[in-house]
Amino acid sequence: MASTPPEPTRVIGIDPGLNITGYGVVTARGSDVKLVEAGVVRLPPSKGDNLPARLESLFHELQEIMEEFSPQAMCLEEVYSHADYPRTAILMGHARGVICLAAKLQGIPVLSFSAKRVKQSVTGNGNASKSQVQRAVQNYFSLISVPHPADVADALAVALCYVNAQRYAKR
Repeated sequence: MASTPPEPTRVIGIDPGLNITGYGVVTARGSDVKLVEAGVVRLPPSKGDNLPARLESLFHELQEIMEEFSPQAMCLEEVYSHADYPRTAILMGHARGVICLAAKLQGIPVLSFSAKRVKQSVTGNGNASKSQVQRAVQNYFSLISVPHPADVADALAVALCYVNAQRYAKR
């Protein structure tokens, strides 16, 4: 009796940001990974006390994307904090929290990966540059040009990291 191939897994990778949030949706079936959609959510510029409105915009945009593509998992890069820019990490935490809430309300599990792990997974080098990640994603999906802006490549790289981790776990 022939076994039926596994159902494809649809994953959304997110590169959180308060100006631009990159997203990439892929489907994976065994070793076959296909790009479904990739893009960015652009938020209104920061003006005084409009952070709540910007976060609300991010929430609604991501809900629409998740409703359209029905991912079975969401993966995010962990928040990186630099001692010289603690405010940036705090603000990114706000964006990440909204993204996690949007996924939770859709019943989508969220997994996090460190930037080093994502880079290692897609380039073989945990200290790869942004341009190396962009080129690796371009090559993986046979794209004509590198994904632009880099937030798109980062989101796709996170999704690929998830797919690679799932493959490794099944061994």
